[in-house]
Amino acid sequence: MAYDEQTAERVRRILARRRDVVEKRMVGGLSFIVNGSMCCGVTGTNLMVRVGREGYERALAQPHARPMKFAGRALSGFICIEPEGYRTDSALAKWIQRAIDFVSTLPVKKSRAKRPRRKVTRR
Repeated sequence: MAYDEQTAERVRRILARRRDVVEKRMVGGLSFIVNGSMCCGVTGTNLMVRVGREGYERALAQPHARPMKFAGRALSGFICIEPEGYRTDSALAKWIQRAIDFVSTLPVKKSRAKRPRRKVTRR
């Protein structure tokens, strides 16, 4: 799970004032969960942004945007932004705000505490 730490730090700075953000290693990089829903992330040097189905085509029409693929398949409602598309702090903040705007329309998910695995004994 490789991701660009400098880009991750830039994303952290933008999301720093929010109390509902959780970082999690997933989708081949580092994801940022907002209100219990995956919002954005960094995979390799690319920015992953959740825009939803309705905003998908409009977002893909932007320069340096392409479909987000994981395990060879496109992730529905997610796009990938190449570094040129979020080079400035302003551009990065706009993409992150777009993702926050989308996940803000979703119901808040409560975090589920992981239960300890029970050891199964066979007789």
